Amino acid sequence: DPKRFRQNLRVSPPTFDALLEKIRDDPIFASDGPHEQFPVEHQLAVALFRFGHSGNAASVESIAQWAGVSAGFVVKATRRVIVATLKLHDDYIRWPSASEKERAKEWVEAASCAAWRDGWTLVDGTLVPLSDKPGFHGEAYFDRKSNYSLNVQV
Repeated sequence: DPKRFRQNLRVSPPTFDALLEKIRDDPIFASDGPHEQFPVEHQLAVALFRFGHSGNAASVESIAQWAGVSAGFVVKATRRVIVATLKLHDDYIRWPSASEKERAKEWVEAASCAAWRDGWTLVDGTLVPLSDKPGFHGEAYFDRKSNYSLNVQV
């Protein structure tokens, strides 16, 4: 059921599959002991569930119970998924090329206000809740909804 899938993991099944293909062969998922690791798709699902929930639903114990695994597995799977996805950073996070900038400027001019063509615009924003108050400048992360969070804008 795609609706439940998205509700639990906060991504669509095709997005999950695409991310899985990008990280599946990362050495972080290779076992160096006598036992095989859980399948990468299980580890990714646990990590995405953890990333997509806050409050009591995001506790390691609650996630372990939801997934039918140990709390230690939740922590290890999350770390492995983070390590694997961080390696993709340079392939997906970069400054736009000159032609990409021009296409974006043309779109802004055609879709909104021509005067904004050469400006910088922030589109949408979302709060990403943090489980705890950060130790360094913690009060700076306190948001209008009375949570500690990061504000992400594209």
